[in-house]
Amino acid sequence: MDIQPIKTEQDYDLALRTIEELWEAKEDTPEGDRLDILITLVEAYEHINHPIYPPDPVSAIEFHMDQNELTRIDLEEYIGTRARVSEVLNRKRGLSIEMIRNLHEGLGIPLESLIARPKESRAS
Repeated sequence: MDIQPIKTEQDYDLALRTIEELWEAKEDTPEGDRLDILITLVEAYEHINHPIYPPDPVSAIEFHMDQNELTRIDLEEYIGTRARVSEVLNRKRGLSIEMIRNLHEGLGIPLESLIARPKESRAS
């Protein structure tokens, strides 16, 4: 089967090209088994070397507003006064626990996004 660990970006690129070539392989065939193993290896490599972080809280709120055609006024129910909404969306004030609960329970915004650190303060 000749499958090697993915240790470098070159190995990663080669594995992605091979996955693309094998994409239509049928299950329970040597090609299908190779595809399954390569996908597992690529996922493990990406988890370590190319993590995908949840959006920061303001980006998550803005995305939800855009997707659901909400305005700043619509957020007052969950965040507070018009001034408070403005402070949060302009990144001058962080979300309180109560705001996080309200946005999660009321609008369904994932908790992971509402408590995430801004990208610039995440550890590399």
